[in-house]
Amino acid sequence: MNNESLAAAFKALGDPTRLCIYQTIRAKDDICACKILEQMDITQPTLSHHVKQLCAAGLVSCRKEGRWARYSANSETAKLLSDWISN
Repeated sequence: MNNESLAAAFKALGDPTRLCIYQTIRAKDDICACKILEQMDITQPTLSHHVKQLCAAGLVSCRKEGRWARYSANSETAKLLSDWISN
């Protein structure tokens, strides 16, 4: 993982709302966007905006299921970040 990728991931996690979304996704892997919205006081467009940034940073992956999106945490990226911090 190069410095630009690291910075993008840390920047994505630097926002409190995105951090909370990421924690929700990690806690319940393969979670529907509707379930995230039930747990947070944000609108669907706001969720979409934040998840797009998490996806761009490689922290989350998305798959469409009908009209809903399902999200999963990218454990490989999380491990790379953890390893980088540990070293």
